[in-house]
Amino acid sequence: MTAHREFTGDPWLDFIVEPQAVSMCEEGTAASHPRWTSRVARWLPTPSVTPFTFWYLMVLLATTVIQRVVDENVSAELLQLSSTDAHNLWHRPIESLVSSALWITDSGWVAYVLIFAFTVAPLERRIGAGWTFAVFASGHVLATLASELPVMWSIDAGWLPETDGHWLDIGVSYGFFATAGAMLTIVTPRLRPCFLLAADLVIVVIYLTDEPGSLLSVVTLAGHLIALHIGLLGWRGWLQRRGLAGTLRFTWPTRRRDPDQVRPAAALAGSVPQ
Repeated sequence: MTAHREFTGDPWLDFIVEPQAVSMCEEGTAASHPRWTSRVARWLPTPSVTPFTFWYLMVLLATTVIQRVVDENVSAELLQLSSTDAHNLWHRPIESLVSSALWITDSGWVAYVLIFAFTVAPLERRIGAGWTFAVFASGHVLATLASELPVMWSIDAGWLPETDGHWLDIGVSYGFFATAGAMLTIVTPRLRPCFLLAADLVIVVIYLTDEPGSLLSVVTLAGHLIALHIGLLGWRGWLQRRGLAGTLRFTWPTRRRDPDQVRPAAALAGSVPQ
């Protein structure tokens, strides 16, 4: 009898389940329908399994298309009105906090599909769309306020020029890093420091490749670090109470050998040589 592998529907979990041996007929079927294609398809967000991730990506796709089709001046005006800079947060706090999370750079949508597939979607499969939105929004809102309010107060006190209250600050990176931080709690404690170091390195690389030393880059660096630790520390207790902490373990799948094809290493006791 050939054992069949059962899929859980979660590509993270399916990755760590050891596959069973398959018959020659099944191997032929797998050759005609490559298994990697179905695995890749399960990673992609879908409206039925991960509705928050899927529809959020659709909104970002729509706003990306808008940037491409409208006049360049109109696009710049829309982005500036949506920016969470000190000026907009002072005059339109709610509007800017919401609208800034609806825009990304016009060439980065495909990259965000991959980013969301490996961080936001796996979290949503475990805690649902509503709670994933809560984690994402907490990182976006709290990290924005924590990094931008000091700029606002410094401008009001005369320590910074008025021009530092008008810059382009849009995107979804704070929300993304909050979900990544929450996923760190779900990873087994043995691997958690490695993933935390990787996330910190990504943040440092973003800083070094985006005008390092400028005030905007420093503010963004602080926002990324704050968002990551909001997800890691702010949501840890809640994830622990739900029994999700440390439940994601990684093991490389191995193919079991067919017992009928294994030759004994030595002659059986009592056997008569031919």
